[in-house]
Amino acid sequence: MDAKHRCIAVNIGGGYVPGLASVITGIVRAAGELGWNVIGIRDGFDGLLFPERYPAGGLLHLNSAILDSSLDGLGAALGSNPRTDPFRVQTVNSENQIEEIDHSDGLLSSIREHGVDGVISIVGSQALSVVFRLHRKGLKTVCIPKSVENDLAATQVCFGFNSALSFTVEMLESAKLAARSARKIGIVEVPGEHAGWLALQAGIAVCADAVLLPEIPYNLQSIAARLKAKIAAGDPYGLVVVAEGARSAVTEEAGPEHPLKKTLAPLASEERGQFAINCAGLTAQRVALELQRLTDHETYPLVLSQWVKGGPVTAVDRQLGLSYGAAAVRALKEDRTGVMVAFEPPEINFVPLSEAVNKIRTVPVNSVFVETARSLGIALGE
Repeated sequence: MDAKHRCIAVNIGGGYVPGLASVITGIVRAAGELGWNVIGIRDGFDGLLFPERYPAGGLLHLNSAILDSSLDGLGAALGSNPRTDPFRVQTVNSENQIEEIDHSDGLLSSIREHGVDGVISIVGSQALSVVFRLHRKGLKTVCIPKSVENDLAATQVCFGFNSALSFTVEMLESAKLAARSARKIGIVEVPGEHAGWLALQAGIAVCADAVLLPEIPYNLQSIAARLKAKIAAGDPYGLVVVAEGARSAVTEEAGPEHPLKKTLAPLASEERGQFAINCAGLTAQRVALELQRLTDHETYPLVLSQWVKGGPVTAVDRQLGLSYGAAAVRALKEDRTGVMVAFEPPEINFVPLSEAVNKIRTVPVNSVFVETARSLGIALGE
């Protein structure tokens, strides 16, 4: 990108994480040093696809004055949960039927019409794939990874993870204290459908009795034995941290299912029940019921879910957000597009989107955190 490219856009996709204003500040300040203008696109790309939905317009001009006046609310002002995939826009046709239309070409035209020379997208894994497809159609883009689960491939640390980890540790400490006071076993479920970084690192920080991860199928018999020994020794409480995607190593054979029921509601089984649409809480309930049966000691399940995003931004994430934002602008300045900013300590590098999209960064079974947990006597359900 040479000197004539003086307008870039920033948007957010894939949900809220604490401290998004830090990333936006990094982008605006770095762009300002180059004399570039920055505009924000509301709700992913919705601000360009449906500007009529926004009384003040679908775009927001970002400058130092806005940073000074509304720093804490910048992420909320832009919106972080787009309702529309530009490749699959639901439209009512002439027959009053809903059909999906590809509006990606119109979106790219709108970006050009507004004089935008490059787009910086702060995204999670699902939104990353949308931006990648737009890049393949010609969009000049740089992505910044954000995730409270730290599950995006090609980077060691996603923005927002450290803040979520810090807040999760605080909540687990409270749950542990409550469990000790009530003489019960607390089963706390945290986000982590495919990767157990949050559960493992938070569980280590509070010295939980056990941590269950998606990467290590669990056997509750071994955990129950440890908890019973602890209770018999005079400590009648426990804390088990479970990632949302943790699964039992013991598979149960399901009975025959009526084909009509499977067609009408493929996820609505008796096992899932109320969790057919939102699975948060299902794992905690399963583990709590089974451990109560195995230990003959009262358990109670807690679900942190979206609460982990409610804490304050940490100093680590503030610095990382500013660094990510400034690095994204530097990538556009160097005409490096179709890349994701990646923190690979101690360096910040750029990796092609093709190396990051549709991939999950999982916890290696021999990682230093797994070895630390074992050394501390934290059961992993093996």
